[in-house]
Amino acid sequence: MDTVLSGIRSTGNLHLGNYFGAVKNFIKMQEENNCYFFIADYHSLTTYPTPEDLHNSVKSVLAEYLATGLNPEKSAIYVQSDVREIPELYLLLNMNAYVGELERTTSFKDKVRTQPNNVNAGLLTYPVLMAADILIHKSHKVPVGKDQEQNLEMARKFAKRFNHMYKVDYFPEPQPYNFGEQLVKVPGLDGTGKMGKTAGNGIYLIDEDKAIQKKVMRAVTDSGPTELNSLISEPIQNLFTLMSLVSTPDTVEFFKEKYANCEIRYGDMKKQLAEDIIKFVTPIRKRILEIKEDNEYLRKVAEQGAEKARASASKTLKEVREIIGFRKF
Repeated sequence: MDTVLSGIRSTGNLHLGNYFGAVKNFIKMQEENNCYFFIADYHSLTTYPTPEDLHNSVKSVLAEYLATGLNPEKSAIYVQSDVREIPELYLLLNMNAYVGELERTTSFKDKVRTQPNNVNAGLLTYPVLMAADILIHKSHKVPVGKDQEQNLEMARKFAKRFNHMYKVDYFPEPQPYNFGEQLVKVPGLDGTGKMGKTAGNGIYLIDEDKAIQKKVMRAVTDSGPTELNSLISEPIQNLFTLMSLVSTPDTVEFFKEKYANCEIRYGDMKKQLAEDIIKFVTPIRKRILEIKEDNEYLRKVAEQGAEKARASASKTLKEVREIIGFRKF
C-alpha cells in the first residue's frame, strides 16, 4: 500500500472545481492507500503573513473537507502546524537547499512579480517546506496540480540529495499521483479557463441559493447558433460541462438538441443549470454548517489526525537525526 500525501490550502472555500477536480478523487484514494491530508497553515503565511483570522479559516476548510467525504477513520487529516516535526525537518533540508535553485523556481518568480512588497524568506524556501511535508511521511505519491509539478520535482531532488550526501537509501523519491481520466477539469463561468478562487469565476459549496442563481445567470454566453448543428463555442461548452456534472443526462440531451436545432434559449438553460447546482450543493452546504458548529467533533478530528501524523513524523525525524549524526551525550 502506497503512502500518499496531499496538502489542502488553509484559506478560501471549496468550489465545484475543487470538488469534482480533486475531492472526489481524494475520497477514492483513501480507500486504496495510506493517506495523509493536511491543512497547510504554515504555507499560507508566505502570502498572508498577518492573517486576519487564521484559526477560523482552518476550521472552515476542515469542516468543508469532512462534509464532502474525507474520512478521519480511514486517513490522517491534520493541521500542518500541529505536527512540530515538520519545521525541524524543514530546517534540516534547508541546510542542503541552495539559493540559486530556489530563486529559479517558477512559483518563486511568479510570487516576486505579483507580491513585490512581500518577498520573504518563507516564500523563497516554499519548495523546501513542501518537501518536508512530503518526506516527513516518506510519501510515495503526491497528487499535484500543474502549478505544483516543479515543487514536487524539487522534493524528489531533496530526497535524492539527502540519500546521496549521507550514503543511504532512506527517502523514496515521491511521484505524482495520476488520476488519469478520472481528473475532471471544471470550467468557470467567465467563458474561458477553469474554475478558480483567483479568477473569481466559481460557485462555492457554501454559497446560498440566491448567490448561485445570480452567478449562473451572469455566466458568459454568445449570440447563439446561426445554423443547424453548428459548433459549440467555448463559453457554451463550459455551461454544458457544468450541466453534465450536476444535471440528469436527459436534461443535458434536451438542451443539446435545442442548440443543434437553433432553438436554444440561454436564459432557460441557465435557469435549469442554477436549479440543478442548488439541488446538488444544498445537502453539502447543510452538512458543512452542521460540522462547523460542532467544535467538539472538529477538535477530536484534528487531535486524532495530529496523533496519527506525529507517530509517522517522529519516527522519520528520529531516523533522519541519527543519519545526520545527532547524538545524545
